[in-house]
Amino acid sequence: MPIRFITKSIHAYLIDYPIAIVLMVAPFLLKLGQSNPPALWLSVAAGAAALLLAALTDHPTGLIRVIPYWLHLWVDRAVGLAFIVATFVFQFTGLDAWYYLVLAAAVLLTTSVFNAPEMGASQRANLGTRKAM
Repeated sequence: MPIRFITKSIHAYLIDYPIAIVLMVAPFLLKLGQSNPPALWLSVAAGAAALLLAALTDHPTGLIRVIPYWLHLWVDRAVGLAFIVATFVFQFTGLDAWYYLVLAAAVLLTTSVFNAPEMGASQRANLGTRKAM
């Protein structure tokens, strides 16, 4: 399997909505906020924002497709960086810190390293390729 396997469809169907729900539910199940109360609410707010972002993105599961997919990916990356920054700014410790650092790594890997480049229409139609004679 190639390293860049997360396509636009995989991102839309298997990542956006399920992860948004996890971001809103997991902090309560894990009892986050022990080191600092924002540890609980940052994830809930990020999950709600992720639901809105997914609904507004131009991909297969977008409801109102006004945000281009490439911008969606950059917003995801910014959230990953924000999770890292928040860990240190709010001085999260223990499970709170691990939760946000692991999430940040997962978001950044998913949207950068494992993200498959979008294929243009000409690539899908194999235009511009020559066959050797």
